[in-house]
Amino acid sequence: MQEVKKLNTTLTHHSIEFSGLSLVLLKEKALWIPDFQILLLADLHFGKAAHFRKSGIPIPEPIHDADLLVLKKLFEDYQPHSVYFLGDLFHSDWNSQWDYFNNFLTGFPTCEFHLVKGNHDVLAPLAYQQSMLKIHNEPLQVGPLLLSHEPMEVYGEGLINICGHIHPGIRLVGKARQSVRIPCFFLSRSQLILPAFGNFTGLALVKPNDGDWIWGITPEKIIPVLSGTSIG
Repeated sequence: MQEVKKLNTTLTHHSIEFSGLSLVLLKEKALWIPDFQILLLADLHFGKAAHFRKSGIPIPEPIHDADLLVLKKLFEDYQPHSVYFLGDLFHSDWNSQWDYFNNFLTGFPTCEFHLVKGNHDVLAPLAYQQSMLKIHNEPLQVGPLLLSHEPMEVYGEGLINICGHIHPGIRLVGKARQSVRIPCFFLSRSQLILPAFGNFTGLALVKPNDGDWIWGITPEKIIPVLSGTSIG
């Protein structure tokens, strides 16, 4: 099994190395692979607000517009060759926000967009065929990266499984018993679980074992969670 090595940390990102590749964890809840010029993110759940409104729950649409502004800045700053959405890109069945999202993607004609389908990606095949997305129904290997929606239990030697689905988060506890819940990147052995990119998502608190690494995320910075930090 390849060893994951810690590299450098700044306020806005943290770099680790696997099989000679630099994996850059971004405070925007995305992963940048500079050697391949690819950007990875999971669990956008776009269209969820409209889905709730159809059920009579008044959720305003601007909650997703904030996600698109972050995406736009990531695409402009990093100029990726390819973007991989690791499942749960769209929350449920079709609503008009699917067309809105695809119109957004057309603003980046030099970028290839891929979707590794997740459990919420249930649109009709025609909807995907008419989109800019290249659809992958099964986990996809890119170099030593094995991309999937759900964490995989078995994968080959020398690969790192990069996935989503869990919406990992941590609860940091202070000395005065105050606490805060924040999303995180969660690395266990050679499996890296990405935080949910979408703002309109929940958190599942993770319980690290010895040897696991966690990086908490705030709007301003990446926070390496060191041994000895209290995690509730």
